[in-house]
Amino acid sequence: MAAFAFEDLFLKRAAIALPPGQVIAMMGAGGAVVFWLIAAHLGQPILTRRALTGAAALRTLSEAGATMLYITALALIPLTVNSALLQASPLVVTMGAALFLGETVGWRRWSAIAVGFLGVLIILQPGTDGFRIAGLLTVACVAILAVRDLSTRVMAESIGTFQLTTWAYLSLVPAGWLLMAVQGQSAQAVDPSQWFDLTGALITGLFGYYAVTAAMRLGDVSVVAPFRYTRLVFAMILAMIFLGERPDAWMLTGAALVIGSGLYTFAREARIKRR
Repeated sequence: MAAFAFEDLFLKRAAIALPPGQVIAMMGAGGAVVFWLIAAHLGQPILTRRALTGAAALRTLSEAGATMLYITALALIPLTVNSALLQASPLVVTMGAALFLGETVGWRRWSAIAVGFLGVLIILQPGTDGFRIAGLLTVACVAILAVRDLSTRVMAESIGTFQLTTWAYLSLVPAGWLLMAVQGQSAQAVDPSQWFDLTGALITGLFGYYAVTAAMRLGDVSVVAPFRYTRLVFAMILAMIFLGERPDAWMLTGAALVIGSGLYTFAREARIKRR
């Protein structure tokens, strides 16, 4: 989570200096090369029809769409606000699993989801002078990330992790160019300082992904998953040090509600599974 917070910092600085679509395309190309090499070493084919069908294709498209929204939001709103809104993702996944996958969700978890959404509204502050309309991009990103996670649940287990990751990174290249076309922007020359941010984002993102994958394989998911919320703590520290951000009371209150409801949902799910 610390690595992902650093990745967000690097991406925000890069997306302010360069067109967000260009940042997405460059990150996608760099990540795809790395993960394609790993997939090839493990004997997981990338150029296969399975990438374009069913849940795998839906997951890849969701990854591309969510990244387009997320990087655009990073360039427009404070890093701390973006990170706080992103923490609502597990709640949306739980809701989606109940609505579309037939999973049983009791009134306690539904109540937690409602409290979490209240926290999102407090962070956004609709109807006030502090309303951050660009935050709706992150909210939409969270919804699309839920589609990605739910499609992963129903995917064939024979599809390798690095296949999925490589397909996702490859999809970012056309997604980035599409975003530039929509925004009427063109690619710009990259100076040394921007290369530092782009390289830093790629390295920290790859390390974060490796660490999360290793943790999920070595430990109990119910124990590991709640640590996702430490990402916000690291993001706040980095934003205060490097970006001069100062989270206000509204943001802190909303983030506390989102994280508290998410932790309760994790604990409740773990208890049900033990039963």
